[in-house]
Amino acid sequence: MEHHVDRPLDGITVLDFSQFLAGPVAAMRLADLGARVIKIERPGTGDIGRTLAFAGSVADEETVSFHAMNRNKEGMTADLKNPADLERVKDLISHADVIVQNFRPGVMERIGLDYESVRELNPRLVYA
Repeated sequence: MEHHVDRPLDGITVLDFSQFLAGPVAAMRLADLGARVIKIERPGTGDIGRTLAFAGSVADEETVSFHAMNRNKEGMTADLKNPADLERVKDLISHADVIVQNFRPGVMERIGLDYESVRELNPRLVYA
């Protein structure tokens, strides 16, 4: 028999745009605490962490570390330079609670997903 335990972040939705290590681990912790985390990756290559193995371990052509750091997350692909994909992401943003991103400075501004822009879609959004 399954026993459900309420976790502190049940009901919270997080959009995880982060890559490699620190951002994905931070979002993973939010998932561990009950948040629904949706990892958004570019088509084709995805998160660079898929191919960078910390201990050299690979499973199904992806690193074990990638899977460990992204457990409990849902996933979607989106080309943030494609207007249709960007609109899908903006729709998610309007319903989300948190954005986690670790792009180089200026990247989110160039694609129109910086804090000032997304705040207009969702003023209660926490942006990290």
